[in-house]
Amino acid sequence: MTDATGSEAGTAWRRIADELEAAIGRGDYQEGATLPSSLALAERYGVHRHTVRQAFRHLADRGLVTVSRGRGTQVTAPRFPYRIGRRVSMRTNFGAAGISVAGSMLGAEIVAGEAEACAALRLEEGAPLWQVEALSLAGGIPVSTGVHLLPVARFPEFDRVFVESGSSITAAFKACGIPDYVRLSTRLSARIASEREALLLKIEPGAAVMVSKAVDALPDLTPIHLIDGIFAGERMEMVVEPFGELPSPPAGESGA
Repeated sequence: MTDATGSEAGTAWRRIADELEAAIGRGDYQEGATLPSSLALAERYGVHRHTVRQAFRHLADRGLVTVSRGRGTQVTAPRFPYRIGRRVSMRTNFGAAGISVAGSMLGAEIVAGEAEACAALRLEEGAPLWQVEALSLAGGIPVSTGVHLLPVARFPEFDRVFVESGSSITAAFKACGIPDYVRLSTRLSARIASEREALLLKIEPGAAVMVSKAVDALPDLTPIHLIDGIFAGERMEMVVEPFGELPSPPAGESGA
């Protein structure tokens, strides 16, 4: 099939995509800007609208734009690489890319631990847990929010320590005498953001978020921390790295 210029449609959509990508790279279209409509571009290039839509799909697959009904095709921000391995630290992840990280505690309370959380932390059901909600920004942009669960018996003043440590889990652990910890597991899934999550992360209502449910432990594999993190999907790229070998847990116990 050929378009009005005599070029094959397969070549046409790629040329359009390449030119739009170059324009985005030059800064002609800034983050959040809406690209010309498929109709306008079809008239400009003398092609069918579906040829332009194919170019848009290619740019979306590359993470350069977001195509949504009613809002058109908008330029997205570059995705932040976030490494998930045996040790996971937001400040280390972003710091390696020269991106500053800031955090804030949105709330903290002591709750009676539910059965699933207490089982993961090897505690009796109903054991008191800190439930701490936090928000993290990278380069001044909200990238994640989430809820942390920690044993009150081990961290009696965690709310205060967390704030004094700049809302950094790693720094708070060090202040509590825990210089090192490891990631036992991370489970990733995706869903639509809630209204509050969209507001906190400054994303469009109905946008996708990535959910990370993780368990952190002492080097001897004693679980100490659960995190239910919500990441702005359009801003993140999860890089899963090999976890490597861990020492075996004590006899009769599971490290998962």
